[in-house]
Amino acid sequence: MFDLITMGRCGVDIYPLQTGVGLADVESFGKFLGGSPTNVAVAAARHGLSPAVVTAVGADPFGEWVRQAIRGFGVDDGFVATVEGPPTPVTFCEIFPPDHFPIYFYRGEHPPDLRITAGSLDLDAIRETRVFWFTGTGLSQEPSRSAHAAALEARTSGWTVFDLDYRPMLWESREAAERAYRHALPYADVAVGNLDEVEIAVGTRDPVAAAQALLDAGMEVAIVKMGPDGVLARSKDEHVVAEPVRVEVVNGLGAGDAFGGAVCLGLVRGWSLERTVRFANAAGAHVAARLACADAMPTSDEVLALLESAGPRSEVRP
Repeated sequence: MFDLITMGRCGVDIYPLQTGVGLADVESFGKFLGGSPTNVAVAAARHGLSPAVVTAVGADPFGEWVRQAIRGFGVDDGFVATVEGPPTPVTFCEIFPPDHFPIYFYRGEHPPDLRITAGSLDLDAIRETRVFWFTGTGLSQEPSRSAHAAALEARTSGWTVFDLDYRPMLWESREAAERAYRHALPYADVAVGNLDEVEIAVGTRDPVAAAQALLDAGMEVAIVKMGPDGVLARSKDEHVVAEPVRVEVVNGLGAGDAFGGAVCLGLVRGWSLERTVRFANAAGAHVAARLACADAMPTSDEVLALLESAGPRSEVRP
């Protein structure tokens, strides 16, 4: 049994090694593992969980490198398929701290990770994992959409987390995303998203109203990221507003994935919602203060050290 199985995007992040410079003028780049659900699995591995990722790569050198990187981070790659034809996706970004990080997806019309089929899934493993994490992007095309439906229908216990992860450039229309999200919501126990993403899911970007709407839709836990205003989290018994942990931001793109891996840790360990969200906030801050995503994912000790340095209001006891 795995502690966590994530499903969805993977690829290569090509990030500039200069900050405050547009892509047209960048002279050197670094290569990093990318893809939000893949990075969430890496983040969970850093906390000592046993994760796997369901995804696919192209039959090319980047695809082999992605496999090696996944294994190197302690994530099981047994569910990573190789697809002939489309190349392994590559993503570029520009880095303008503290809050402007334009991202450019080079995924083609039908990338490998959206060609996952229902017949290729290990439904027993998906059924038995303690946490199953899926993203909105995985619902954007067939056969991935049907594969996700099969995976969700197989779930009978544990936590199922819907990372609302809305990337408008990867959808044919906003309306299509809204329909897909609202169809998938009843299969999840936990929803995680920023203000734009919760609006796609439940039609409002007001944090309090969105969290309530997610609970009304069947979530046991609703987590709404509010950017510089922190995180609002709700369950039937808890209402948490967690302030952000202040750091000097270098690259904000991996913070959400670090947050997600920490949420998975809290779910597996049975932590309170407040402890989980405050710990996840600090995990995200740790990565935001660094250039890379997967490579920068913190250990639990590093998160606790950051919380301790942030002061009593951010305290989370080990």
